Amino acid sequence: MEGKVISVENITVLLVDDHDVVRTGLRSFLETQPGVQVVGEARDGEEAIRFAVELRPKIILMDISMPRMDGLEATRKIKSSNPEALILTLTVHEDKQYFMEMLGAGAAGYMTKQAAADELVAAIKSVAAGNIYLQPALARWLLEDYQRLSSQIHTTQRPVSENHDDRIVGLDVLSARERQVLEMVAQGLNNEKIGIQLELSPKTIARHRERIMNKLNMHSRTELVKFAIRSGLIQLD
Repeated sequence: MEGKVISVENITVLLVDDHDVVRTGLRSFLETQPGVQVVGEARDGEEAIRFAVELRPKIILMDISMPRMDGLEATRKIKSSNPEALILTLTVHEDKQYFMEMLGAGAAGYMTKQAAADELVAAIKSVAAGNIYLQPALARWLLEDYQRLSSQIHTTQRPVSENHDDRIVGLDVLSARERQVLEMVAQGLNNEKIGIQLELSPKTIARHRERIMNKLNMHSRTELVKFAIRSGLIQLD
């Protein structure tokens, strides 16, 4: 997904994986990358929740299949207590159900362990910059899901004229400001960053987001991202 130019900064990372050899390998590799600092390691979801609070990492690199508590449940709990947490899924599962569930739980990105090392670094920096990162080979699932949901979306839309641009069907229910906010939300920006760009308070942005979701009859950021792609507000690479 296209995003802003990413500058190198001190990106703190918490590694969450139940395999010692995987964590060791990730730490060794990431510590060679300028601007990236591994600040902790967790062996399961319960440790991830605790270390997320104690260490306050910029990025949580989250596995899915782990003992005691898996990455999906840990992501839900971390996002529930800290909605601004940035969680990047790194898993062996190239599975659509896991993909959709992790995004629905609030993960800001999803990639498999088969990805190239430089792609992992790019994903970390992209998510740290406030973007959503989806491994290109997996992003097609969002588009496939759109096709199944399109009929539901159309039922919530007002009739449009015959010469109305098909790319923006449904956007007519939103004000110009709401479209701006929706585009930024779909790009992965949080309320504070959107507020800075639009010169509005985070509380005002939160109210805009609530109205957008009510008008579109949607209940999660994942649904908003899908709608924004379908409507042409944002593009997938």
